[in-house]
Amino acid sequence: MVSRHDGALMRYTVVLTGGIGSGKSVASAQFAALGASVIDADVVSRELVKPGSPALQQIIAAFGPNYLTPSGTLDRAALRQRIFQQPVDRHTLEAILHPLIRQCIQDQRALAKGPYVMLVIPLWHQNPDDYPVDRVLLIDVPPAVQIARVQQRDQANPADVAQIMRSQSSREALQAAADDIILNTGTLAELQQAVRERHARYLNLLKNK
Repeated sequence: MVSRHDGALMRYTVVLTGGIGSGKSVASAQFAALGASVIDADVVSRELVKPGSPALQQIIAAFGPNYLTPSGTLDRAALRQRIFQQPVDRHTLEAILHPLIRQCIQDQRALAKGPYVMLVIPLWHQNPDDYPVDRVLLIDVPPAVQIARVQQRDQANPADVAQIMRSQSSREALQAAADDIILNTGTLAELQQAVRERHARYLNLLKNK
């Protein structure tokens, strides 16, 4: 288990993680509705690359204008395909975005008003020291379910989905690092009930700190 407590922690923090298609967005929205201060790394990333932003200018300088859509936004799908095919380019993109994402998350966490902070970070396990947390919650699904969901959601090629999954931490590694696991293979109502139970548990943990 990762060491949870150091000087960087400002608020009791839970990281919500999981592979592509696991249901992180649906689960985190439910936590937010229950009062948790949710900070989503993907949302932060999209905000950072809005048209005219310094981060977008750096990305286009590194990868070329072909990764802009006609409306001037970042062509995320095209860039994602490139970085998964060329690991060197992936490191270049991470060097541009990751420090900015970290700073934004730190700023938002310092201003959070909820009883605890929930960070939604899909690839948290690859760099856990960047975001010290008190607890790790995994939204877990079998690989076949991930592929089927992403196919339906994005009309994606199964081979492309499998490639993305290979770039992420394995299901076994995610399970081993988790304090809490929600198996999201049932209905929306079942997921919502599981979220309510975990939320109540986190509030109870806070009382006993």
